[in-house]
Amino acid sequence: MPRSVNPNDPALGLPFGLSLYSEFKNQKVSMSFTAKLPSRTNYVDEVYKVLLDAISDGSLAPGTRITQEEVAEQLDVSRSPVIQALRQLKTDGLVQDAPGRGVLIAPLDPQTIGHVYKIRGVLDELAAGLAAERRARIDPELIRKGREISTGDDVRAMIDADMAFHRAVYQASGNPLIEDSSRMHWVHLRRVMGGVIQLHGMRRPIWDEHQAIADAIETGDVAQARQLALQHTLNASENLLARLGLDAAAP
Repeated sequence: MPRSVNPNDPALGLPFGLSLYSEFKNQKVSMSFTAKLPSRTNYVDEVYKVLLDAISDGSLAPGTRITQEEVAEQLDVSRSPVIQALRQLKTDGLVQDAPGRGVLIAPLDPQTIGHVYKIRGVLDELAAGLAAERRARIDPELIRKGREISTGDDVRAMIDADMAFHRAVYQASGNPLIEDSSRMHWVHLRRVMGGVIQLHGMRRPIWDEHQAIADAIETGDVAQARQLALQHTLNASENLLARLGLDAAAP
């Protein structure tokens, strides 16, 4: 039986030092990230979020093998919520069945990336245009904080900052269905954002583009806001696909 977890216990910065295996390199690799689970009987959502974050920020790289036993042991939970979380990740296309035990982290698929960015492009362009019609003001603190975070090494925090900016634009549009629609694709949006952010050369341009979008919205330049928002998604998609092509061509 797993021990109960006290959410106020300072020792709960659990070192998720899974001993994982790369299917592609056939060698043992050590992945390290932290997780803190609140005290409750059903941990499915928390386990799912921990694994999704690790997949998105690259801590669990494509081709890495994980087993339910390792995850359960490191998170100090029973196998039941881990099994359910892995089942949901498989449904979402983020893990795949593996020969033998465990599952493999699925690769970033170019076709899926294309689909995700087409949806995101439509939503972002629409939201930016509607926000510009209202001359909405995007909180400058979001951009300042995003720039600051982008100079560090915390990819997960960078993803959160990126998504916070885009949520602010969705909310500024005045149409709640835009943000609701984005949530339907949240899992894949988060992962492709993580893929782009892991490209070091893209981190500063991302926030330069965010600033330009925010400026166009605040000045009420609808056409410019729409064009910049759409171009922003095209740039991200093209850079990520180009990087995947380089990785695939590498010996």
